[in-house]
Amino acid sequence: MDIPEDLQKVVEFHGHLCPGLAIGYRAAVEARRELGLSRAYDEELVCVVENDSCSVDAVQYLTGCTFGKGNLIFKDYGKQVFTFASRSRPGKGLRISLRPGAFSSPGGEADASRRREEVLEGLLAAGAEELFFLDRVDLDLPEEARIVPSEPCSNCGEPTMRSKMVERNGKLLCIPCSQGWSPPPHW
Repeated sequence: MDIPEDLQKVVEFHGHLCPGLAIGYRAAVEARRELGLSRAYDEELVCVVENDSCSVDAVQYLTGCTFGKGNLIFKDYGKQVFTFASRSRPGKGLRISLRPGAFSSPGGEADASRRREEVLEGLLAAGAEELFFLDRVDLDLPEEARIVPSEPCSNCGEPTMRSKMVERNGKLLCIPCSQGWSPPPHW
């Protein structure tokens, strides 16, 4: 199977080639093509992913959207759905969702596992419209990431972003401590 150079780099980043990685690769390539965007240097491109599968690594690598920059947003819905938007065009997003049956094969899951290479070739060769629904959507973009100073939690002492701390009985606590977490014995 011929693997495009950019997909090979995604495989090196992720660790292996699998159907999930191919889906994320195809979604990211399509989003960049449809929106006329290159890889994000900072927060100019935002992606909302609705799963935590291998596909997200491909999206992250190809688009430059990362949790650290605050432009990769995770919603735990278990769906192969990716919504992309550019900050330079607020409200104009592209929602890419896997079509039902787009990567199934006759015989179901077990057969798909045995025919992994055939499934991968199908995912990589299919037209975008065969593989995905591509919908233009309005998307409210989150504000750009803010750098907020950290303060020690009153209970465990671990530095915590001030904006993520909870005030309880006049003390600033990290979220785990506010929920009853006890620090390890080395404290």
